[in-house]
Amino acid sequence: MYSPFWHIGSLFWKRRPIQMTFFITRKCNSACPFCFYLKSGNRPADPPEELSLDEIQKISRSLGPLLWLAFSGGEIFLRDDLAEISRIFYENNTPALMLYPTNGMLPEIIKEQTEQILKECKKSIVVVKLSIDGVREAHDSLRHTPGSFDKTMQTYGLLKGFLRTYPNFELGVNTVFCSENQDTADDIIDFVSSLEGIKTHTISLIRGSLADESYKAVDNRKYRHAIERLDKNLKKKISGIYRFRGARIKAAQDIVQRRLIHQTTTARKRLVPCYAGRLNLVLTENGNVYPCEILRKPFGNVRAYDYDMRRIMRSEKAGDILRDIRDNACYCTHECYFMTNILFNARLYPALIHEYLQL
Repeated sequence: MYSPFWHIGSLFWKRRPIQMTFFITRKCNSACPFCFYLKSGNRPADPPEELSLDEIQKISRSLGPLLWLAFSGGEIFLRDDLAEISRIFYENNTPALMLYPTNGMLPEIIKEQTEQILKECKKSIVVVKLSIDGVREAHDSLRHTPGSFDKTMQTYGLLKGFLRTYPNFELGVNTVFCSENQDTADDIIDFVSSLEGIKTHTISLIRGSLADESYKAVDNRKYRHAIERLDKNLKKKISGIYRFRGARIKAAQDIVQRRLIHQTTTARKRLVPCYAGRLNLVLTENGNVYPCEILRKPFGNVRAYDYDMRRIMRSEKAGDILRDIRDNACYCTHECYFMTNILFNARLYPALIHEYLQL
């Protein structure tokens, strides 16, 4: 397996990206009103053409080894070349982990594409995260998409068999925590805990610029209650222990991460250094490169830099944005970035060790 420990040097030299989030499409077959990417106030009216496989190949070759590659969208399985895109990054960038979040509404396609990825990317951990934001009708209502819960459960049924066949496969659930489901979080956690084969349940605190900001009216006490439930389940081994090497470290990091996010929202300020634009990058479907998915000032577009990510990161504009991130008081609760900000910050190791020893 590609080892996450290959990237230990980034603890000392934070000079190149080891994690990238690639928004591969804006197409989606769900109508979630709380989606910051598709429902934001700054959504382009006429988005440019998606990156082709040839363009993605050039971008991938300009990157070094990656610890973690996360795909996003839109619904990522609406791109029928998802497996080919995965193989490009697998061969060029040796990611230890590849993440595939999905609304689960294309059961047969998701099954077929996932199995192809598992067969062709055997040295990477392949994680599929199913979106469950409510139980049964509550899920459909919140997502404004009738029948979506049943489709997601059908996808779950098709994928869970891969856990026995492919040792590099992880199947999990993600829930967007917002004002409309914060009162039913216990029901969601109990339901997910009952699903055979689901080892990890993540809760993503709603974020970003939304067309309807009322979804962000979250009671911090209710969020804290939900994450404490997840922590208790993890320590009881009900859920939370991944199957891959280093699983206990990742589980400990999850606990520290959730607490830091709660503390950040309570304090309304950044509490730990952010490595956005240094260890983390975001690539959009049209080739724009951002330090993170919340800040809307791009470093540039790969099409203007001969698809060379290193050139973009060395640009004057990128330097200005990185200084702005360092000097200004922006803060967010983006879970993917908190992972990097924790694992590559030695000052947080005592907290990590404390949680690790309790697992």
